[in-house]
Amino acid sequence: MDYNELVNNHSSEVIERVVTYIVNNNPVEVLFNFEDDDQWAIISMHQYEEDLEISIRLHVDGSFDLYLGYYDDEDDFHELVKPLTEEEVLQLPEGLKKVMKKVVEDEKGMRLSGALLGK
Repeated sequence: MDYNELVNNHSSEVIERVVTYIVNNNPVEVLFNFEDDDQWAIISMHQYEEDLEISIRLHVDGSFDLYLGYYDDEDDFHELVKPLTEEEVLQLPEGLKKVMKKVVEDEKGMRLSGALLGK
């Protein structure tokens, strides 16, 4: 299965992996980032052996997306972004959503226990 298929057809499983990673790590960072007029809170997991980053982002407008960045065999960087459906957003723990909202509002990242985000 390639990454495009993973993001577009198995996003719920990817979200579950990210959430499991987050709640089982201490500390985790929810970062603030921006590009041009877009701003978001982002929480990521990295799989360094695969040159892979999987993230969940919350934008200022309240929309969430799943982000996957990776390097291919030719060392070209690729980014895949999939807006989350309402059903997929429901998979996210309330604690994570609240912290991400706070990060977007304050435009300042936070570092805290992953267990707190799982509630």
